[in-house]
Amino acid sequence: MLTLERAPLLFGHDPTPGLLALDLADGGRALRLWARRDGAVRTELAPFTPFLLVADAALVADAPGLAALEPLAGPGELAWRAGFASWSDALAARDRCRERSGQPVNTPAARYRFLADAAHQYLLATGRTSFHGLAFDDLRRLALDIEVVTTEGWEFPSAARPGDRIVAVALADSTGFRHVIRGDRLDERALLEECTRLVHERDPDVLEGHNIFRFDLEYLEARARRHGIALAWGRDGSALRSRPTRLQIAERTIGYRRYEAAGRHIVDTWILAQLHDAGTRDLPAFGLKELARHFGVAAPDRTYLDPARISRDFLEDPERLMAYAGDDALETLGLAAVLAPPYFAQAQLVPFDYQSCALRGAAAKIDALLLREYLRQGHAVPLARPSAAVGGGHTAILQQGVARPVLHVDVTSLYPSLMLAGPIAPASDALGVFLALLRHLRDFRVRAKRLARETAEPRERAHLLALQQSFKILINAFYGYLAFGAGHWNDFDAANRVTAEGRALVVALIDRLGALGATPVEADTDGVYFVPPPGHAPADDESLLERVAADLPAGIQLELDGRFVAMFSYKMKTYALLDASGRLLLKGSAFRSRGLEPFQRRLIEEIVRALLEGRGAEARALVDRWLADFAAHRVPPRLFARTETLQDSVEAYRERVRAGARPVSAAWELAIASGRPLQPGDQVSYYVTGRSAHVTVNEYARLLTDWDPARPDENTEYYQAKVHEIWERFRPFTEQEGLRPFTEEPAPQSQLSLF
Repeated sequence: MLTLERAPLLFGHDPTPGLLALDLADGGRALRLWARRDGAVRTELAPFTPFLLVADAALVADAPGLAALEPLAGPGELAWRAGFASWSDALAARDRCRERSGQPVNTPAARYRFLADAAHQYLLATGRTSFHGLAFDDLRRLALDIEVVTTEGWEFPSAARPGDRIVAVALADSTGFRHVIRGDRLDERALLEECTRLVHERDPDVLEGHNIFRFDLEYLEARARRHGIALAWGRDGSALRSRPTRLQIAERTIGYRRYEAAGRHIVDTWILAQLHDAGTRDLPAFGLKELARHFGVAAPDRTYLDPARISRDFLEDPERLMAYAGDDALETLGLAAVLAPPYFAQAQLVPFDYQSCALRGAAAKIDALLLREYLRQGHAVPLARPSAAVGGGHTAILQQGVARPVLHVDVTSLYPSLMLAGPIAPASDALGVFLALLRHLRDFRVRAKRLARETAEPRERAHLLALQQSFKILINAFYGYLAFGAGHWNDFDAANRVTAEGRALVVALIDRLGALGATPVEADTDGVYFVPPPGHAPADDESLLERVAADLPAGIQLELDGRFVAMFSYKMKTYALLDASGRLLLKGSAFRSRGLEPFQRRLIEEIVRALLEGRGAEARALVDRWLADFAAHRVPPRLFARTETLQDSVEAYRERVRAGARPVSAAWELAIASGRPLQPGDQVSYYVTGRSAHVTVNEYARLLTDWDPARPDENTEYYQAKVHEIWERFRPFTEQEGLRPFTEEPAPQSQLSLF
């Protein structure tokens, strides 16, 4: 492990051990550092000179508090580094630059740059990184989960409603501590004060929660404010700080409120799961229970409750509710132990603190690594280049239907391999840091994987595996960095060259597989799903890979990424895989869209599984069962109800409807008609009534809470039509076995469009 940490370009040039957290102190003239040394947490004040990078020294030459103005060598527009006596002086200089230049802060074209994270600035300037010499298990981690009751008549909780309240705060930490603060024994104010006391008593380095940013902390803070108390969870006794922000994960933009506690980090396992799924696309859902089962951290005897019954269980069976809350905290702790180590390892490399590593995009981390080295060498920093179009990877569906068996072969780190072989690097990288970093990361990942296999010590192996996973995440981000609009060293021409070479390589891979007698089914950016040649056996996999790779360029390596019992190829980027253990993987929004009612997703999964298991003839019986269940009102309402989140205020919603900027929303109209006070973030579940498949949903929608099992009034014909829609999409595949060449066919005009 020590040999891996001797590369200053990756791990920083200052190997000071044990750094846990940093926060501004002494009026912004210093940073308070928390470090673990000899098993104890120690604090110290470190001098701090915050800085700006500017293209023109005149922007800051007469700024109050200017402590140093250093010219930077070489090409690059940001050719001056201005240091200031305090954080407030640096903020004032930032504002002065904005006023004098007329350019908004930190836009790519602005001729000044201010990094608004003081810890990030300190780590850049000193070459230090967090957790040097520590393993993930050395962290003191405390998981938190709250349970709340909801006012009668509402389905979802809101801290703004006087009748709602917190009835349990469950805590579990990495030392074995378990405790539930019970709302049946304490009033809400006392419960919150006891929670703060225990946070200080347990003194965690990290607070963990599932959806803790978007629910638990917002709720706790709002209820604490109602009682006139502060959540003073900082290690220095300071209150939680928060600000609204957004996080881009793949195609999703997630808005949330980021909370910070001085001397500690806050990690949200819901966000970690989103990040994991962006790379694997294999998670069944993002709820804590589903994730705990998926990752094997759910205890066999854990307590399960219906969330809709929590208010009733609090009154009728509080012991069971408290056990449920405690198990939630324990599962959160276990889930973080699975998902968080790569970000812990990143904090040992990247000049961001641990919490930021779990919340910042990979491209921003590449930029930070480059910036650290340029500043260390006193070199000028280029401005980001204007955005331009970049071609994508080669994706193609070649066959449609069910194939068995199917292998997936991909090029190991396709884009990084092409950049190193090219070589392809940003034109503005005068110091050659980009490829040096990429080469270091690739080589160190190989070494970390090898050492992990060789070591017999569990903690060492876990540390090395986390490092290699962290290296992998960063390696795969280098191509994306070239097209990162805010990256100082971005290069859209270089990005286009990478994708062009990648497309050519995947096409060559398809051709080579075909020439060897295999049947390519679908190609993604860096690999191909295919049926192996006739007579192929699993023992022949390696020799097949060698023959496929024989004509590929030097430096390109293939690996067999998966073997599947069957694959259902439906349409572009939409397919299903069945592995040897019977696990079904659905890929593509047509199978997993949140716009589908729950029963539709369940029916799709049932039909697809039948096709993959060779039971296509049974699919019609599945459809008939759903039709009959709807006719007999046997389908639970939670399966046909739709749940929507109210994103706007009532006034904003009405104005947008009046302006034609959005259609009328059934959820909003029902919520307004209820007469209840509404706020953004409230959720509404509704179903459709009436007697025709073609009703106007807004006119026939009813709140799910109004559904009466004694007099079920869901629109049978409407929901049966949705069942028929799905059947018509899949019926051709039940009538024809095997594969057929893909041709894009229009949807039947007589059917409503589902996908």
